[in-house]
Amino acid sequence: MQTSMKPTLIAIVGTNASGKSSVGLELARRYGGEIVSADSRQILRGYDLCSGKVTAEERQAVPHHLLDITDAGDYFSLADYQSHAYAAIDDITNRGRMPFLVGGTGLYVNAVADGYDLVGAGPDEALRERLEAMDAAELVRLLQEKAGELPAFLDVNNKRRLVRACEVALSGRSLAETRVCSPRYDVLKIGVTWERPVLRQRIDERLSRRLEQGMIDEVERGLAEGVSYESFYNLGLEYRFIAQYLNGEFAGFEEFYEKLHTAICRFAKRQMTWFRRDASIRWIDMSDDPVARASELIDGFLAK
Repeated sequence: MQTSMKPTLIAIVGTNASGKSSVGLELARRYGGEIVSADSRQILRGYDLCSGKVTAEERQAVPHHLLDITDAGDYFSLADYQSHAYAAIDDITNRGRMPFLVGGTGLYVNAVADGYDLVGAGPDEALRERLEAMDAAELVRLLQEKAGELPAFLDVNNKRRLVRACEVALSGRSLAETRVCSPRYDVLKIGVTWERPVLRQRIDERLSRRLEQGMIDEVERGLAEGVSYESFYNLGLEYRFIAQYLNGEFAGFEEFYEKLHTAICRFAKRQMTWFRRDASIRWIDMSDDPVARASELIDGFLAK
């Protein structure tokens, strides 16, 4: 039986196409739980295929939180995510249910599970407009000038995060302050993994399936509703490549597919690099009854 005074939180993490969502669903069913999404793209309303959200049937079987909570192009910071996640987890716990934090956005997972004390530099719209007019290389140079060495946790290929980092640095606060931690939960982190060739095949099959189901149509609808190409570019991966395809920036569908598939595989590798730095994650092999193995870990954690 848990003796910690902190509420319990189970985190299930992994790369794109790793099967973490299906594992999280089955575990939530077994333990009377609810799922809090830790995915920076699934917070967007619509775009279910682009972001790989669980189906309506799966959401009906197990309650999900932090899906469809903001719109493409709207300001939504890491601090905003953390605040929403804390509220959802506390509500789940207060109702006697078990919260499961499930996703592949490492920064989201760590902000909640490790309890980052986040810097509260709010949006200055004039400053943000100037920063968003700059390209990624210019933002990196500005950040180096204002903050010195770039922090290891910063993804320099993500323009939105570069803009946010520049906002923090220009406010006079240290980026390192965002990694001071005050954990509020007793957390078990479980990571799911496949052999790399198997994961690449899963990525390929998943991408093909989502394209057949209408993933390109989702971005087309967004553009028709007034979301800019640049907004989709800044969201990255599927959003960016589909917007570029619709904007005629590829020779054809085959080039689009090949480059998107390669980009997703590279992103999955970066995700794994991020998670492997966390020594507290307990890894399970997805080829060997992952739900049973995860259940053993959870039972042992709850019994301590």
